[in-house]
This record gives sequence, structure tokens and C-alpha cells, in this order.
Amino acid sequence: MRNQDAPQGQGVDRGPGGDRGAGGERGERGERAGRQPRRFGRRKVCPFCADKTLYIDYKTPSMLKRFISERGKIVPRRISGVCAQHQRNLCLEIKRARIMAFMPYSSATAD
Repeated sequence: MRNQDAPQGQGVDRGPGGDRGAGGERGERGERAGRQPRRFGRRKVCPFCADKTLYIDYKTPSMLKRFISERGKIVPRRISGVCAQHQRNLCLEIKRARIMAFMPYSSATAD
């Protein structure tokens, strides 16, 4: 819709809110005008899917420690790169290793 009073090529009615629209060039969330698009790093590959000889077992705490943070928490999938199926198995085996006292529940340091 055009304004009747505006000169030719100007005054396009953008409705309430002026120049800001959903996904426009500027605005509260759209401050990316003139920047290059985001580039994400290489996708992580599940080590258990890549190497079929590896298997998740509660009796190998040295392998399970790779998936535990220094505070003793289980590392999430998006950080470790493990697929959903193996992440579920990994969590189960870490919890079993904790119950059997092969691994600690938390870090050894007391804050």
C-alpha cells in the first residue's frame, strides 16, 4: 500500500512499527545486517559408531572418564559428539560404575 502524498519511489506503508519487521535488516534480534553468515565447525562423529570395536562397559572407568566433566557431571551429547543411542547407554554405564564404586559421584575437591 502506498501513501498518496509521498513522492514516487518513497513512502511505502510498512504498517505499525516502521522499518522493523520480523526478520528485517535491523531490530532487536536482527543486528546481523552486513555481516557474513555464521559458520559452524565440523560435525562431531560418535566414537562408538565410528569404531565398532569400542563398547561401553561399566568395568572400564578409564574409557568412561572421557565423558565426565572435572566436576563429575556427565557431558551432554552436543559437547561430546555421541549419538543419542550411545549417550543413553553411556549414561547408564556411568551410573552403574558409580554404584559399583568404580567412579566417583562428584569431584574429589571440597569447595
